[in-house]
Amino acid sequence: MAYAAQTDDHTRPMTGEEKKVIFASSLGTVFEWYDFYLYGSLSAVIAKQFFSGVNPTAAFIFALMAFAAGFAVRPFGALMFGRLGDMIGRKYTFLVTILIMGLSTFIVGILPNYATIGIAAPIILIGLRLLQGLALGGEYGGAATYVAEHAPHGRRGNYTSWIQTTATLGLFLSLLVILGCRVSMAPEDFDAWGWRIPFLISIVLLGISVWIRLMLNESPAFKRMKEEGKHSKAPLTESFGRWPNLKIVLLALFGLVAGQAVVWYTGQFYALFFLTQTLKVDAQTANLMIAASLLIGTPFFVIFGTLADRIGRKPIIMAGLALACLTYFPIFKSITHYANPALEEAIATSPVVVVADPGECSFQFNPVGTSQFTSSCDIAKSALVRRGIPYSNEVAAAGTVASIKVGATVIPSYSAAPTATTVSLSHGPATPAAPADAKAAGAAFDKGLSDALKAANYPAKADPARVDTTMVVALLTILVIYVTMVYGPIAAMLVELFPTRIRYTSMSLPYHIGNGWFGGFLPTTSFAIVAATGDIYSGLWYPIVIAAATFVIGMLFVRETKDVDIYQHD
Repeated sequence: MAYAAQTDDHTRPMTGEEKKVIFASSLGTVFEWYDFYLYGSLSAVIAKQFFSGVNPTAAFIFALMAFAAGFAVRPFGALMFGRLGDMIGRKYTFLVTILIMGLSTFIVGILPNYATIGIAAPIILIGLRLLQGLALGGEYGGAATYVAEHAPHGRRGNYTSWIQTTATLGLFLSLLVILGCRVSMAPEDFDAWGWRIPFLISIVLLGISVWIRLMLNESPAFKRMKEEGKHSKAPLTESFGRWPNLKIVLLALFGLVAGQAVVWYTGQFYALFFLTQTLKVDAQTANLMIAASLLIGTPFFVIFGTLADRIGRKPIIMAGLALACLTYFPIFKSITHYANPALEEAIATSPVVVVADPGECSFQFNPVGTSQFTSSCDIAKSALVRRGIPYSNEVAAAGTVASIKVGATVIPSYSAAPTATTVSLSHGPATPAAPADAKAAGAAFDKGLSDALKAANYPAKADPARVDTTMVVALLTILVIYVTMVYGPIAAMLVELFPTRIRYTSMSLPYHIGNGWFGGFLPTTSFAIVAATGDIYSGLWYPIVIAAATFVIGMLFVRETKDVDIYQHD
């Protein structure tokens, strides 16, 4: 293809070559995101399959940490594959990344579970997640750079916005395939073996992706640069060892990507966790509502990407961050109102309070599943978290055995430590507890708490008849639109911030630190914050604080880039 990207033409239609570039790059990236997000969509099932050696709460947190492991290594993938992309070319690098991703995903589908091979199962699973993270670290920067370098000046926002839809479409595709499997078999069959089908399907998607990408030509910007001998021999040193470029990398991370990442994961993944884990909405219903909101909201990626070519990238991204900060609390409270009104009513009429000595309350963040939380405070709080019951905290005198107040009813907790004391539910005297006594006390405590919650009308699950699907989907769609505002224009902006010779490396690292670390750890961090505070909305402080900081830094220090000529920016 000739160097059409040097022209500035807002009105001419896409050429056939440009359409093929966008379609091929986007489709391959959709499949790669599908592979990556299958794990997130099936976290609850995977927790049972691969982390069944620990208690359910620890298993779920452990599963989330394995999910996050894939995000943790994304910046290292960005360094590895970004360097290759700037030295040998965009096309061949993201052929390698998709092979690694597809094969790792397929192997998850045939991996024996914990019951079959013991501790080797979660170890291998986490290893595969690490490979997926490395692959994804090289994928996005390659696809975004490749498309942007084919786009005409003045159309990069529009062209790259199609790449921006791929993460959401990949998530949508994963939800759709999972949903199809769920409805076609009994729940117990899906939990036993049906969950493997979406992973196995990835081998077909891998074949299609590789075939499509083999049809592509190298980026014209990279090809011209290499012909002129201007390509970088040491992209890592040029990108991060020289302050003028490193400063731009840091501004891209803290003034753009960190906030974009937390808004993205709040609007899609945390919303799903909130519906299923906190509000106890049936998983199939929650997935359908998320899928509907994604379907409605996805066109806005292209709308905002195109608008960014007219008015600039920065105003749209900053507006999305500000709206998220200002409206997350009311939106999530409204989701509770429409998805599980019985829970909202119970909270209002019979609030739950944990009365405990703060000295015996732990921060129950247990990523490796080895810690034992045996104090009466920890047992009381974990019992409530497992049931999705919000609570407030009340300080008791030192040495006091914790208790739970449900309205006017008080349920004493107990200690599971072998030599601790236990308090009977009949308020008799405290006596030394042998392990058997603790087990009996635990059964009595669970029954007492369940009876009290039932009497106070706390629902065990969201009542399907009372879920206002239309309103929940509308609220979820608003969250998705925030995602499209911050994410739609950002690929073009990142491409325009850096010179062609080190673009792949320079833009990939801040993108994957932001999305891999700030975004990828959001579900785990927010879940732990909620478990510690008892407030089901407190986990929102994590994305709000980061988005607010990004807004301030972005407004003060990040420049607009829409008029940058990336061919002259070498």
